[in-house]
Amino acid sequence: MKIHKGLTPERWFSFSLFEQLANVGCDIERTINWKKQGNSEYSKQAFERALELLGLTITDPKNSGPRRKELLRTREALIDHLVYDNEYSTSDKIWQDYFFQFNYAAALERGR
Repeated sequence: MKIHKGLTPERWFSFSLFEQLANVGCDIERTINWKKQGNSEYSKQAFERALELLGLTITDPKNSGPRRKELLRTREALIDHLVYDNEYSTSDKIWQDYFFQFNYAAALERGR
């Protein structure tokens, strides 16, 4: 099921990798915040949005090779952390810090 109905792959692909991952990170932040507040339904919805955006990022032609490999590992570790048994021993803080860097880099790209 497509969640971001107005978002075409072409539009998403026009964003830099930093912008793409900053947007994914926003939904991961929402996922974590809703989980902490005990709202599992909103947390699940935010995570589904994040996975949809991450999936688009993975299919973006500019993100091939080593980038794609890193993106696939990121998706695997996120799902492990938020859905399964956290075998990679990540934490909410690790994910917040990881995605914050892309927000910062995207802001620098925009000249802020």
